[in-house]
Amino acid sequence: MAEQKTQLDRLLEEIDRTPWGPQEQALVAEAVALAQEIGDEQLEYQARMRQTASANMGGLTDLMLSSFAWCLAHHDADPARFPADIDNGAADLMWQFKWMASSLRSSPAFSPEQIAAVLDDMEAHYRTAGLGMSGVLMARFEDAHAAGRMDDAERLRVQLEATPRDSHSHCDACGRSQVAGFFADTDRDEDAIRLVEEMLEGGFSCGEEPEHALSVSLLPYLRLGRGEQARAAHLRSYRLAKDNPDLLTAIANSIRFCALSGNEARALTLIERHLPWLAHDALNAQGHFRMLTAIGTALDAVTAAGHGDTPVRGADSPDLERFFGAHGGADGTAWSAAELAAAAWAAAERIGVRFDERDGTDNHARRLQFARTTAGDRYDVPIRSDVFAAPTVDATPTDDEGWYRRVLDLAGYGAAADTLDALAQVIDRVDPDRRAVLTGQRLAALVNLERIEEATELLPDRIQSLRAAGRDAQADVEERFGLALFGTATAADNAALAELFAASADPSGPAALTPAARGDIALTLAFEFGDEDPAAALELSEQAAALFAEAGDARLGHGAEIAAAMALLRAERVDEALARIDALLADPAITRGVRARMLEMRARVHGGRGAFTEGAADADEAGRILAELGSMSRFAGAQMLAGALWEDAEEPEQALARYRVGARLLEQHGGDVAGAKYRVARSMLNSGAVEEAAELFGEVLQLEEADEVPAGSRAMTALMLARALRAAGEGGQAYGAFGYAAELFGEAENPADQALALMNRAQILAQYDERDQAIETLEEAAALVRRAEDAPAAVVEVLHNLGQSYGAQQDPRAFALFDEVEAVARANDADWVVADVTDSRARAMLSAERVDEGVAAALTASDAFAAVGDAQSAGGSALLAARALNGGGRSADAVAAYRAVLDQAADIPPLRQIAALELGDVLQGLGRDAEAGEVRRLAED
Repeated sequence: MAEQKTQLDRLLEEIDRTPWGPQEQALVAEAVALAQEIGDEQLEYQARMRQTASANMGGLTDLMLSSFAWCLAHHDADPARFPADIDNGAADLMWQFKWMASSLRSSPAFSPEQIAAVLDDMEAHYRTAGLGMSGVLMARFEDAHAAGRMDDAERLRVQLEATPRDSHSHCDACGRSQVAGFFADTDRDEDAIRLVEEMLEGGFSCGEEPEHALSVSLLPYLRLGRGEQARAAHLRSYRLAKDNPDLLTAIANSIRFCALSGNEARALTLIERHLPWLAHDALNAQGHFRMLTAIGTALDAVTAAGHGDTPVRGADSPDLERFFGAHGGADGTAWSAAELAAAAWAAAERIGVRFDERDGTDNHARRLQFARTTAGDRYDVPIRSDVFAAPTVDATPTDDEGWYRRVLDLAGYGAAADTLDALAQVIDRVDPDRRAVLTGQRLAALVNLERIEEATELLPDRIQSLRAAGRDAQADVEERFGLALFGTATAADNAALAELFAASADPSGPAALTPAARGDIALTLAFEFGDEDPAAALELSEQAAALFAEAGDARLGHGAEIAAAMALLRAERVDEALARIDALLADPAITRGVRARMLEMRARVHGGRGAFTEGAADADEAGRILAELGSMSRFAGAQMLAGALWEDAEEPEQALARYRVGARLLEQHGGDVAGAKYRVARSMLNSGAVEEAAELFGEVLQLEEADEVPAGSRAMTALMLARALRAAGEGGQAYGAFGYAAELFGEAENPADQALALMNRAQILAQYDERDQAIETLEEAAALVRRAEDAPAAVVEVLHNLGQSYGAQQDPRAFALFDEVEAVARANDADWVVADVTDSRARAMLSAERVDEGVAAALTASDAFAAVGDAQSAGGSALLAARALNGGGRSADAVAAYRAVLDQAADIPPLRQIAALELGDVLQGLGRDAEAGEVRRLAED
């Protein structure tokens, strides 16, 4: 028993250290079960009080209500053994009372009488405990607002303002958030925003704030024409709320904002991501109503934007049938946006009717009517995180000829799965010659997909189709070698094929074969030898091309030209390969699939040569062709290639456009979604869309965590997330992300990047004036980075930062670090770094009042910067020297230094202006007024 109690104590301590969420919920459930096993009701009370708070934060209303009822009953029976407040944050019965009426109000399963009884019981307990009425009034205000009794709500709000706050009042964040929502619902947008902005400016927060309040402010901001503030509020609100199912209403507000602000694609993405939350809390019907209304609004907007046929992923989950019903699509397709919009509106209406019948009002009917009336409102507030897949021309074949050409197109590109899908439409409806072609394409596609057993079973049909087409020689070879001719050849197979190829060269000999059969062997061997012997592969490819020309088979001849180009590339004969590719692209007889394949190949060649724009254009054209062919997964790949080339061409906006489409297609059709979204996020960061970048990097990190991606890869994503958060002004979150990145880099045994992550963490600490902790973190980073001998850049950066921090504290250890940094820089010919660390040395000396040495170092740094062409930094170091001389009473000496700044600042107007004005003051102080006036005129140029 004692051992179990010790275990329970440890569990409770761990619960108190663990953030809200699934892990914490599991610990609480374990603690309750252990207390029950022990049979100690006081210990169970300790666990259940935590469970009530945990369930409230996790949106587990059933559990919250039952846990609270158990605790309240025990408290009322024996307040001494079961005190209302167990000194554990939100584990306070009187505080938890606030959640009860709200939870009952959120479900029409509870009657008005039950809700009123809870509110009355709350007031009675507060009075008995000697507490003020502020918390009770707020609970009654929330109830009246939610029920649509707006006059009562306004009266209670005014009364609440006049009531003194006490220890059990709503916190500053929650109180403002609730009243802001009421103001927004009663056409007082400016008042709503004022309360939210007061919350933000005051730094008020709690478990679900400011994310909920920010979501409340979205429509008021839009209606007042403050789109940029609305955009920022949405991005921050969503980033904070996206992992907490209890914030379903906040997510609904964000979805509705996206629909009204012209971000229909983003609205669809958010719907797909959060649809499962509808099934999370069966009692949160109020949240369901808000979410369903938002879904209806958003999907109507998607439909109006021309994408009503877009499938909504996840909508067919059995868990959602109680909202939408079973999907009646006879073809087994998913819910389309247009279909789900209608189902969402209908579900919202059903829930609204139940609420209004319970409350005896038309509150929900009016809310629904308002939502429908305003669903068509539009405010232009672009957010670039999501995009619809580009609409394509409907080029679905309408006859057997079209399907046959489609198969050849897809096979020519190498889209095996799409080839098989198209084959099924036509293979049994063509003549023997074409069937022989199609059975070959089928085997090649199956082998490509490693479906060897299926290919083996279909091999006899292939042989039979060849003989039916009169191609007995080919049938004999394939009967002997089987799937070896389609990509499964062993070394022994290749040797036998080479022997047969040589023996069949004599057209009158016993092993003679037709040119087409010999060409097929040569082409098979060319692809087999491509990696290990490019020269042999090239020779075989050219022989194959000649044999197919003799046989009059242009299609296979094109395959031989592809093999030749690949062999030339492997042999690093790039110019010759490019000439082959150009020649093939100039042939009007090639299939569209071969054209797309060659365009992609040429795009990669261009990229390798630094001709990024030309390569991107080729990749774009390849993507257009693949979209027409209906190969959406391959289209996605082409989009990602084009995005990479545009990114290399330093065109982040062009890259972003391709990456977004590619990522959306990969989500729909399968592929490396995390990798694609990482590229989208990186492009956004590079183009300045830092808030969207932070959101996406966070999503990528979650995907990587779920897929158990190696720690090193996750660390890079966490690092990029931290950088985006920092750029977005979210210092606290960035601090945590840098810490997580450092932890992952440590797990991956990468001390250089671990040290850099810690260095960034230290910079944030310094930004918030936590200088001692910042230096401790930098010292930890320095100890790590010294182990990274193969990463001089990281060594320099971390040690330099620590030296600068020491210098700012007048700690003499700075100078040994500067010496160490300079030595590493000189060893690696990093002249700019030498100049930079010399500038840091000067600043540290001046901070320590070593003026002569500091000035000399600053001027040395200026000369060094100038020598490497960095006029801006050269002028900055000279300005440092000039100010030090002037501040040290050596104004005459400062003049020369200021003139050095002016020389460096000839093409840098801001620096020239500062130096001219300061030099003018110095000259005037020396009595050289004419010179002062002349210099000051430079500031006006």
